[in-house]
Amino acid sequence: MLQTVGIIGSGMVGGAVARLAVAAGLDVVVSNSRGPETLADLVALLGERARAATVAEAALAGDLVVVAVPLKAYDRLPVAELAGKTVIDAMNYYPDRDGGLAELEAGGLTSSALVQRRLAGARVVKAFNNIDFRRLFTSARPAGAPDRSALPVAGDDGSAKAEAIALLDVLGYDAVDIGTLADSRFSQPGTPVHVQPYMGERPEGLGQEDAQRWFFETPGIPVPAAQVKQLVDAAR
Repeated sequence: MLQTVGIIGSGMVGGAVARLAVAAGLDVVVSNSRGPETLADLVALLGERARAATVAEAALAGDLVVVAVPLKAYDRLPVAELAGKTVIDAMNYYPDRDGGLAELEAGGLTSSALVQRRLAGARVVKAFNNIDFRRLFTSARPAGAPDRSALPVAGDDGSAKAEAIALLDVLGYDAVDIGTLADSRFSQPGTPVHVQPYMGERPEGLGQEDAQRWFFETPGIPVPAAQVKQLVDAAR
């Protein structure tokens, strides 16, 4: 039974997942590359169900582990500590930020397949990568809510996908199984299901300050499972 979520990466997406998990009654162990002492403010916000730890400790503590760090740091993920775990890969490949990764530039390998190659003893599932952190937090809804959104899930291991889908359900989302890690390319940046459907079109002509205000104040747009399927099929 899922009780504790380990989170590697305490930035926007990792922080949103942590807040949703705590709200759902789960324990969270948060970590980053700078050390647990830098996470005091986040832990104070999350409350008594949260604690800070090293990356290795968070990996060991989680019944399931969410990784939300820049993809360029994938080769520093703790291999031994994540062995046997279901690992949710919330990362995206951005060449300008991550540098050109030759395996991905060739086009034959998805970023999640690259992560699975690194974490050979773990079971990697792609999720949380296609929605921005703000809408990830604000669009969560109870099961059965008419405005509940869905998120795509991809992975090579069926039982690991089932664990990830169960977590999404607890956190406030339906899930659409889009296939294997190779199929996760259909939820990557630049695909129809990535970010924009949940956010809507930004008004034209906004200055930087107004654009930032719009980003944080605009409510999410519900994207149900049927629409996610249509968007993924369009990418195929």
